[in-house]
Amino acid sequence: MKELAIKKNVTGNMNTVIEQLIEAIKPAGFGILTRIDFDKKIKEKLNKDMRPTVILGACNPGLAYDAYQQATDVALLIPCNIVVTEKENGEVLIEAMRPSAMMQFLPEIKANEKMIEAEKKLELAINSL
Repeated sequence: MKELAIKKNVTGNMNTVIEQLIEAIKPAGFGILTRIDFDKKIKEKLNKDMRPTVILGACNPGLAYDAYQQATDVALLIPCNIVVTEKENGEVLIEAMRPSAMMQFLPEIKANEKMIEAEKKLELAINSL
């Protein structure tokens, strides 16, 4: 089984890394639909502290449309999350859900060249940071 996430540790300011990430994934056909400041929501709802963590809901509209045509329940998995977490000493961890990971949950959706290529581009974009 392939790993669920593409992972990359980078050095830098978390907000700057997020901005760079958003720009880096655009040429791969991905955009951000949602942003959740997870640590702030946990503080608000539970009054608990955690490391700064942002969940970005990323989507490649073409892939999403193609997958939806095969199985409407794919919408339960869209958008693909990219989690950005501030670590110690100026390190930031990026974890992005692999589009192909949906195959593990929805076997009726068939991988195709477009999906494989988009995932490769997403991984290259993240690794370029």
